[in-house]
Amino acid sequence: MKQAAIKVDAPIAISRRHFLKTGSGVLVGTLAAGSGVLAALAPSRSWALTLSALNETEGGKLLKVTRGIFPHDTLDDAVYALVVKDLDAAAAKDASVATLLRDGFKQLDKLASGDWASLDYLARENIVIKMAGTDFFEKIRGTSVVSLYNNEMAWAHFGYEGASYEMGGYFDRGFQDLDWLPDPDAAASPAKA
Repeated sequence: MKQAAIKVDAPIAISRRHFLKTGSGVLVGTLAAGSGVLAALAPSRSWALTLSALNETEGGKLLKVTRGIFPHDTLDDAVYALVVKDLDAAAAKDASVATLLRDGFKQLDKLASGDWASLDYLARENIVIKMAGTDFFEKIRGTSVVSLYNNEMAWAHFGYEGASYEMGGYFDRGFQDLDWLPDPDAAASPAKA
């Protein structure tokens, strides 16, 4: 299932009335300088995500929780924002999801004895670990597995070339293109007799 790309440098069409009425927010960011392949896919280094149910603070916390559950130091926030997008859409459709997320954010702050998001990475991560197994944690983890890893931006970052059947199979695409492992020694790959 393909994920819709985040609109980059597109004007955000949202009226002040709608913004105040829904309490929604906008999550914005800039691609890191070393984003490489991801930067090549995006027409600009800036990105924005309009939130429907969550506000900007909640969207930011959700991004940090997702990054904590699935940490990839070199994966840009723009890819993690796809998880925020999908969870925000779920919260907009179902009030129980919005309540679950907001209660989870309150629990994070309670465990942090203050503002969880303002803590350093390790302190935040230790609190997220304490919440493992909760409905809040599992909702984010379950959504992240699909949203984070089933999109072309993540594939490009990790070097995944896509399903082999779409390209005529591994034989036609090049099955000997493994470059992220060392070559095996001669004893492991004896010549054909």
